[in-house]
Amino acid sequence: MKALTLLVSFGVAVLSLVQLPAATARMPLSEVRAGMRAVGVTVFEGAALEEFDAHILGVLTNVMGPQRNLIVARLSGGPLAETGVIQGMSGSPIYIDDRLVGAVSYSLGSFSKDAIAGITPIDEMIGTDAAGGHTLAYARRRSLDLDGFGPDVPAMTDALTTTARAVFGGSHPFATRPADIHALGLPSGDAARLGMQLQPIATPLLLSGAVPEVYEFFSAASGSSGFVTTVGGTMSAEATQELSGRPLRPGDPVGVSLVRGDLTMAGTGTVTLVEDGRVYAFGHPFYNVGPASFPMTQAHVTTVLPSLAISSKITAIGDVIGTFDQDRTTGIFGSLGTGPDLIPIRVTLQDAGGAFERAFSFDIVDDPVFTPLLTATALLNTLFTMTREVGPRTFVLNGSIHLEGRPDVRIGNIYTGDIATIAAATSLTTPLNTLLRNTFESVSVDAIEVDITAVEEPRTATLERVWVDAVRPRPGDQVPLRLSLRNYRGVELLKTVLLDIPPHVSGSVTVEVLDAAAVNRSEQQMGHNAAAATTLDQVIRSLNRLHQNNRLYVRLRRSGKGVVYGGEAMPALPGSVLAVLEANGSSGALTRLTDAPLGEWEVVTDHAVSGSRQLAIELSY
Repeated sequence: MKALTLLVSFGVAVLSLVQLPAATARMPLSEVRAGMRAVGVTVFEGAALEEFDAHILGVLTNVMGPQRNLIVARLSGGPLAETGVIQGMSGSPIYIDDRLVGAVSYSLGSFSKDAIAGITPIDEMIGTDAAGGHTLAYARRRSLDLDGFGPDVPAMTDALTTTARAVFGGSHPFATRPADIHALGLPSGDAARLGMQLQPIATPLLLSGAVPEVYEFFSAASGSSGFVTTVGGTMSAEATQELSGRPLRPGDPVGVSLVRGDLTMAGTGTVTLVEDGRVYAFGHPFYNVGPASFPMTQAHVTTVLPSLAISSKITAIGDVIGTFDQDRTTGIFGSLGTGPDLIPIRVTLQDAGGAFERAFSFDIVDDPVFTPLLTATALLNTLFTMTREVGPRTFVLNGSIHLEGRPDVRIGNIYTGDIATIAAATSLTTPLNTLLRNTFESVSVDAIEVDITAVEEPRTATLERVWVDAVRPRPGDQVPLRLSLRNYRGVELLKTVLLDIPPHVSGSVTVEVLDAAAVNRSEQQMGHNAAAATTLDQVIRSLNRLHQNNRLYVRLRRSGKGVVYGGEAMPALPGSVLAVLEANGSSGALTRLTDAPLGEWEVVTDHAVSGSRQLAIELSY
């Protein structure tokens, strides 16, 4: 017993000699006054923390909503006299009397002569994080119309740029009306001017492994969105060694990873506070999605790039060290540890002659807004990397979107012509957007696999005429239907499909030969598509029915009443059933059909086929 007592006493003595980490002392906004001198911490180069000065000018209060405030300060020291406020400084902590006040987060924008910055109060950052978990995840998603990238609508470069701009949104000033601005320590005129000019410091969007076309595309798309495209990369072995075993500190650079692998894309900023394994950074939103699932990574500052417009940190990103799970108006917040699950994309690119075959791998964030755009970007970068950039060409795509607990969504199509690269790259946008934005059930994408065959010539063909090789077709006959196509070289291509005429049919029947675009338009008009679906299973079946550009679709029809209900066709219904469906006001979306299908066939070609024809056949006994 005495031995146990001595052991406990020794343990207590040892623990009393160990300095346990204390919570960071914080200064509440109520104590901040104009004229106070503050010290900021950030990394200007490498991994060394450096101090800079901040002279408090005043506080803008209740501008963006109740209890939303911004401390205004003039920054100096280090390179700031030459660079002004630097992109990538977002989140740099500011201290007064060794107490944390907040994070550098706003600036006057481009061509400013003064390093005037807005500082987000730290209590607002922590308070937003504490309340964030109670926000509904569904409310965080912006509604974006990406349906213009359907398989029957070749996506042009300007359309892709427009969509990217919609995804990245716009950067908004702290206040939009002088009357909204209240201030402490600042004249009302100065406060109004500063409040309407201060905007979130642009987040450097690092791109590595991107071809010039993709880099220029994102530069144009993110020009006024709160992001600025920069050249960067992954951390060198020396930088990795320098950070090895070092805990994340306030003032350290930090990355928000979007794409990893053969293409790297990440936003970068600065850590404000690390407390109890929780990381607070940026002081303004990354994208303001609310609940998030972004990998948190190490980062290493290569240098600061001075600019008369606005200077920026050039940063490389490293290993994943945690997950950012909140992206809010007052900053991004996350926990140290393992990163989130990403969606693996595996692309195989080969030429038609077998001269080369290359495999590419990407891992992208799982997010309803970012996933479709980033998938298109990864494919676009791959195609620009390995194929010629000028002139017509053809791409044949085959693959799958693997879903957890659900059937795969199949990918298969052919794209040809001058815009084939853009069309092929964006071909997954519609199915991904439809799946991730469906309102029935959440969808988890396990992986995406795509095989692409490149052909250095256009492969187009036009349907010119159709006819049947039967003088007096009868019910129950097998009737040869002939199709004449002409390819891009002017060569006639003949195809034959055998039509099985049902034995119970009499009178007049109609044969339709449609290209993929015509079929998709027809089904959309009838409500026979994913938009009319009432369950996730119907959405998946609709996506797997999307038609391919290298096929002609033959339909044999006759007059008959029916409906499309919930995305499913119900042709040739008995009158009693039809009356019940039409009379039931709660039965959901219902589209009437004026004819009934008797058979459907597909004619496969090696070309992207266009053109449609219709033929009437009179059956005789």
